[in-house]
Amino acid sequence: MALEPGIFNLLVRRHEWQKSTDRELDPVLRELGILRAGWGRGSQFVFSQHCKVIRGLGVPEEKIQAIPHWQSSNVFTELERLVLAYADDLVLGGGRVPDQRFTDLKARLSEVAVLELTFITCTYNMSATLSRALRLEFDDRPEAVTEVPAPTQGRS
Repeated sequence: MALEPGIFNLLVRRHEWQKSTDRELDPVLRELGILRAGWGRGSQFVFSQHCKVIRGLGVPEEKIQAIPHWQSSNVFTELERLVLAYADDLVLGGGRVPDQRFTDLKARLSEVAVLELTFITCTYNMSATLSRALRLEFDDRPEAVTEVPAPTQGRS
């Protein structure tokens, strides 16, 4: 990203903005959104880097390990589960959020915190996509889903 100073500066400013004490969104909830964006988009870079960030916020290892299968885990609070589901709506659902989930989210978080969560999760969805597309650090790896050659023995 440092190849183009304008893009690099945008990313630096996003980091400064998201980590500012002016944010209403709890940093743990922010990181849950980012982690699900990285995981959902299949970016090892985003997921791996933000596992370290959320660990630094004091989140227990059992929660970090449960991010990929949060739906069947009982380690998250009701609000954390709501944030993870919302992040999945944004990333995996392309922004299609069920009305009830949005209502529940707005009942638990301020409008500003919902906006912050949405913006951060969506921009990390973009970052994860960029990282994979450009094959940046940790995302420069072979395609995992490929055709398995058919057996040749016994075929005519």
